[in-house]
Amino acid sequence: MLLNFLQYRSFFVIDDTNMALLDILEFPDPRLRIKAKPVETFDARIEKLCEDMVETMYDAPGIGLAASQINVHERVIVVDVSEDQSAPLKLINPELTLTGNKIDYQEGCLSVPGFYEEVSRVDKITVKAFNEKGEAIEFESTDLEAICIQHECDHLDGKLFVDYLSTLKRNRIRKKLDKIHKEQSRQG
Repeated sequence: MLLNFLQYRSFFVIDDTNMALLDILEFPDPRLRIKAKPVETFDARIEKLCEDMVETMYDAPGIGLAASQINVHERVIVVDVSEDQSAPLKLINPELTLTGNKIDYQEGCLSVPGFYEEVSRVDKITVKAFNEKGEAIEFESTDLEAICIQHECDHLDGKLFVDYLSTLKRNRIRKKLDKIHKEQSRQG
């Protein structure tokens, strides 16, 4: 008998009761524009927040998620660009130094579902942050991971990838998502 991953989890009763899937805010929700505050206390709450964010990111599915996207306005992001979801980065109070060259890259966003547009970002950054335990970390990041970290850090400042687009493109996306949200609210 073959079991898929979800059946496997329930068949063997893996203890994931401490994990929670979180609701992701969608553009043009004004809460996405709130600037996040630095985390000052590293405790079990922050560890759980990071774990829940990773689980939510994987479930969405996505490669990055900022706390601002789940209506938690603290400077926390998670990123995993690995093929097999085996390398989640949990970055708290991240600070970026842009060191690379500008490149155009097709971006999407869990808060702007179904839309992909080219955005210009640098391809190499230095990251200073804390992990979920409060330990200082510093590393260089390149290519897709660097772009993803920049994208998620924008969320912490109340900025979305649509802000890099022309007003016309941004308004078209807003109108389409407004229509989808209205249809969903009528059905639900």
